[in-house]
Amino acid sequence: MKISVVVPVLNEEACLPDLLLRLRQSVSPTVEVLLVDGGSIDQTLALAQKAGLSVIQGGRGRARQMNLGAAVASGDVYLFLHADNVLPDGWQQAIKKSLIHPLCWGRFNVRIQGKSAMLPVIASFMNLRSRLTGIATGDQAMFMTREAFQAVGGFPDQALMEDIEMSKRLSHLSRPVCLASKTTTSGRRWEQRGVWTTILLMWRLRWRYWRGQLPSELAKDYA
Repeated sequence: MKISVVVPVLNEEACLPDLLLRLRQSVSPTVEVLLVDGGSIDQTLALAQKAGLSVIQGGRGRARQMNLGAAVASGDVYLFLHADNVLPDGWQQAIKKSLIHPLCWGRFNVRIQGKSAMLPVIASFMNLRSRLTGIATGDQAMFMTREAFQAVGGFPDQALMEDIEMSKRLSHLSRPVCLASKTTTSGRRWEQRGVWTTILLMWRLRWRYWRGQLPSELAKDYA
């Protein structure tokens, strides 16, 4: 089983060195890493190329970038990783052991790294909500078989909530595998905007999405 790690990036020079070091160590005959750049104007491309990793250049938009990466990936399984995420030890074996027919997709638990004492609480609620609803978020490092990805037509080309919509599509194929091992994501978004401000913002956006508001409109408020 070969795993393709697809990482959408855009102006990520601040967190890219650590990510590239870890990803480069993961490259093997059974793991390929594909960085998909959405038009960075900083040193993202130069750093990735210096690290010797494959870089694909395409249009801006996380869903669009992930679909582009999947289009050229050669793996049996696709793992979609945010640039500020760190995978847990043993992640390859965990994925390979979990995808037993009919299970065809899943995610990791998440840990949010930062100074605020609220971040571990937020992460715990995110993991619990995901387990109860079957909805995964991009911060949880979603993975799926090539066949499952193709069966649902990939990520919807929308500006926001593509992970929620993808989870809904995949849930028609199987329930998600919820791995207890934790991927670590940066709490920078939470701390820059304020923890409670971000919580309220995300719940408000999810509510509006559930009510049918266009992702393009939601993305304006998110930005």
